[in-house]
Amino acid sequence: MNLSFWENKTWFSAIDFAIIGSGIVGLNCALSLREKHPKSKIVVFERGILPSGASTKNAGFACFGSISEILEDLKNHSEEEVVQLVKNRVAGLQLLRNTLGDTQLDYQEHGGYELFTNEDTELFETCSLKLKTVNELLKPIFNTDVFSEKGNDFGFKNIQSNLIYNKFEGQIDTGKMMLGLLKKASKENILILNSSEISTISDNGTSVSIQFNSSAGLRQAQSDIVVKKVFIATNGFAKQFLKEDIKPARAQVLVTKPIENLKIKGTFHLDKGYYYFRNIENRILFGGGRNLDFKKEETTDMELTQLIQNKLEELLKTVILPDQPFEVAHRWSGIMGLGKQKKPIIKAVSKNVFCGVRLGGMGVAIGSSIGKQLASLYD
Repeated sequence: MNLSFWENKTWFSAIDFAIIGSGIVGLNCALSLREKHPKSKIVVFERGILPSGASTKNAGFACFGSISEILEDLKNHSEEEVVQLVKNRVAGLQLLRNTLGDTQLDYQEHGGYELFTNEDTELFETCSLKLKTVNELLKPIFNTDVFSEKGNDFGFKNIQSNLIYNKFEGQIDTGKMMLGLLKKASKENILILNSSEISTISDNGTSVSIQFNSSAGLRQAQSDIVVKKVFIATNGFAKQFLKEDIKPARAQVLVTKPIENLKIKGTFHLDKGYYYFRNIENRILFGGGRNLDFKKEETTDMELTQLIQNKLEELLKTVILPDQPFEVAHRWSGIMGLGKQKKPIIKAVSKNVFCGVRLGGMGVAIGSSIGKQLASLYD
């Protein structure tokens, strides 16, 4: 496709800020840049028809970490670092709520629960014994205890008799969240170009050249676009642009058809957080299972595997909905960005290129603040 004069002038020329990725981070980065630079030309380039990573595909957990996850983090991070991680997640969730409002997000605070399988007796006992320690660690953030034990009032089977409850966790409607951000960006005169996959970025010192993947449909001679600054917000897809400790991690999900008299309400983690589920009105969303084949799930291919999908259905039948018939209505996968450390990578890659990636599966919690921090790298 040859660009017309009008197309080139309106969308591809005189770009002040080019943002790669129209997910939570990318759109929040764009909104923050608009606030600081009201007259600038901001264009967001998105490889898919919709955000391609996890922003429209996540489970909608407004959470900051289960008890077992926090204890696991304490093995690899200092107490101060873990407290800061939780503090950042809580602040990020509040920023998201302030940005869009609870009505747009369909935010509901039913609390979060962690389940422990019968085989996880040792982990459950460890978490139970460490409740007081973790509550004391987090008290400066919440000014009260976060975690407590509760009985199994949901009819779950093949698990430890008690669950560990977190009263501060909530859930959102992921689609409404992203729709709200897209509307807000449009209102702020931020251009969003979908199906525009960037293949290369070259910082020339005074400007940046970006080149489209040939599938974008532009002739090679016209596919080099020169912009002033580039912000990479592609998270799980960032490896193609960055030499950083980040790798993709696929998450597979399913949603049931409506279930009559469903009593499950809240967000739930199972098996050290490798499985997670929640209610969506009278349906169950259930995802996870990448621990069944870590290597195969380190991919950007948005496919489904029988191994994981069968396991999800098995756990629905034996643990979550043992006495209720169900049918699966939807299945999909999304791509997260993980690394050896939980701390996101927010840095200048070169003079005119910046990145905000490696959200560690906590995009809903920290995506808004990472986007804001990414924009602040250019002042």
